[in-house]
Amino acid sequence: MALMDFIKKQFIDVIQWTEESDGTLAWRFPMQDMEIQYGATLVVRETQVAVFVNEGKVADVFGPGTHKLITQTIPVLTYLKNWDKLFESPFKSDVYFFSTRQQVDQKWGTPQPITIRDQDFGAVRLRAFGNYSYRLADPKLFHTEISGTRDSYGVADLDGQLRGLVLQNISQAIASSGIPFLDLAANQLVFAQALARQLAPEFEKIGLKLEGMTVQNVSLPEELQKVLDQKIGMGMVGGDMGKFMQYQTAQAIPKMAEGAATGGGGIAGDAMGLGAGVALGQVLAQNLQAGLQGAGAAAGVKPEEIMATLEKLGDLKAKGILTQAEFDAKKAELLKKLV
Repeated sequence: MALMDFIKKQFIDVIQWTEESDGTLAWRFPMQDMEIQYGATLVVRETQVAVFVNEGKVADVFGPGTHKLITQTIPVLTYLKNWDKLFESPFKSDVYFFSTRQQVDQKWGTPQPITIRDQDFGAVRLRAFGNYSYRLADPKLFHTEISGTRDSYGVADLDGQLRGLVLQNISQAIASSGIPFLDLAANQLVFAQALARQLAPEFEKIGLKLEGMTVQNVSLPEELQKVLDQKIGMGMVGGDMGKFMQYQTAQAIPKMAEGAATGGGGIAGDAMGLGAGVALGQVLAQNLQAGLQGAGAAAGVKPEEIMATLEKLGDLKAKGILTQAEFDAKKAELLKKLV
C-alpha cells in the first residue's frame, strides 16, 4: 500500500502563481497528493510574496525573483523539520502567494447619518462617502490574522471589515485633528488627510498599508450648512465685514420689496429670519422698510434695536464667523449711536 501511495505522488519542480483576475489577496498553491522536489524552482513575480507554512507555523518568506529550494534557501523550514545538511528528499509544505498590488477604488460611506461631537456645535449628524486604496504590506501578519488556511482570500472578503473601520474612526479622526468641524467640511482634502492619519495604524494591525483616502461628499444638517455658507461668504470677501454686510443687505432688499408690494406687514420679521449675517445690515433694512411704507423720513435708531444687533453679533462670534477684533469694532460703532 505504501508503495502505491508513493507511485501516485507527484513531485513539483516549479511553484508559481499567475494571477488570473483582479481582487485576490492570498492564494494557496495546490499540494494535494504532491510533494515539492528538492531543488525545485520557486518563481515570485513583481507585486507578489510567497510564504512557506509548516504545520501552521509561518516559515520562510520570499520576495520577487526566482529561487532554488534547497536547505540553504529555506533555513526556517529546514529548522522546523529538523533536516540535516545532506537532506535532498522531496518534502511537503504549504505555500501561499500574496498580492502586494494596490487595491484601488475601494468604496466607503455612511449608510445612515452618524453623530460626531464638535467643540463649537456639540453633537452633529452627518453623512459622507468617498474611496480609498491599500496594499498588503505584511504577509505573515495578514496570514495569521486574516486569511489563514483558505485556498483563496479576496478583496471582497475584506470589504465589510475595512468599511467598518472607516466608519468607526470618523468621529475620532475629527476630534484628534484639532481642526474645527466646519473647516474640515469645507475642505474635503484636509478631512481625508485627517481620516487617513487615524486609519493608518488600524490597517497596519492586520498587515495592510493605507495608500490613499478621499472624501467625495459631506452632507450636513440644514442649519449647519447655512453657517458654513456664511463662513464661505466671509472668505469670498477676504474677511472684510463692510463688504460682507453690503452683500447680505443686497440679498435682503429683493425680499423686502416683494413683501412691500404684496402689502405684507412682516418685513422686519422677514429681515430677522434671513439669518445672523443680515443682522449686520439691520439698521439699513429698517430704514428701507420705513421708506416703502411711506413713512417719510428714515426712522431713528432705537436703543433696543442696537442691543438686539449686539446680541446677534455675539452669536456670530460664538459660532466662529466673527473674530473678537471684528466684534469689538462693530460693538464700538453701534454703542456710539446710543450717545
